[in-house]
Amino acid sequence: MHPAISVIFFTVTSGAGFGLIAMIGVGAPMSQGPLAAFLISLLAGGLAVAGLISSTFHLGHPERAWRAFSQWRSSWLSREGVLAVATLFLFGVYVLFWLFAGNRPLWLGVLIAFLAIVTVVATAMIYTQLRTVPHWNSILTPLVYVGFAIACGYVAAAALNPETNSSDRATIAGMACLVLIVAWALKMSWWHRAGRTSLAAVGSTPETATGLGAIGRVRLLESPHSGENYLTREMVHVIGRKHAAKLRAIALTTGFAAPLLISLAVAISGGPLAWLGVAFVCLIAGLFVERWLFFAEARHAVSLYYGR
Repeated sequence: MHPAISVIFFTVTSGAGFGLIAMIGVGAPMSQGPLAAFLISLLAGGLAVAGLISSTFHLGHPERAWRAFSQWRSSWLSREGVLAVATLFLFGVYVLFWLFAGNRPLWLGVLIAFLAIVTVVATAMIYTQLRTVPHWNSILTPLVYVGFAIACGYVAAAALNPETNSSDRATIAGMACLVLIVAWALKMSWWHRAGRTSLAAVGSTPETATGLGAIGRVRLLESPHSGENYLTREMVHVIGRKHAAKLRAIALTTGFAAPLLISLAVAISGGPLAWLGVAFVCLIAGLFVERWLFFAEARHAVSLYYGR
């Protein structure tokens, strides 16, 4: 599949934003005061909104994006939009309580956290539902999306935690190590499954792609088109195994090893949790590479029609 930058930015930043919203909602300790509340809320909401806005740039007619909301009965894209708007609206109400009343209602926060995670699941289901892309068509896909959203949210929330007790800082940083390990373990399981999953393994062959299997084996004699078209641009993308292996190593080094070592150093030393802000930036950078590979390595069944 063609790895569109707008969709990569959307899935990474919106996931991180909704993950942080979920952490705020369940009562993660944050710096006190109206200014801190405003800036923290701006960061969480800003990440989510920036990702959602960027997703419209992949549409043929971005100005018609609002029409997607009407298809919530049948479309995961529409459900994601509805859930995102509901989550952000309630988060806005939550922030008003936080700013002007100085308290964070737990009942409302838990509801927002639930909706934030369900929104991330809906985003993942846009891809998981596609049986024509066997790499994506797995329960591991939403688990990976949710795992990374929680990891991003927790690491960001931990960096914003005002805790001054060194033993508590060590515990918080230790939990950051744990969520990073779980999230990337899910991703490595996803990669392992993808490596064993091919179009042929799920019954997609040139015969099924062309509908000519009844008359015998099918092989490509000549390309269906003399030039590129929408399908070849968007659904057929080829990346060499060597390049994929290098990019996986970059994703693991930047998005896993670096934030894990930073979190581990803070856990051992009991140092300032602000260092986890660096871990968060590294994690986001690694996820951009991971998400590029998520699209670039996927194989759509339509590629069989073009002899790929």
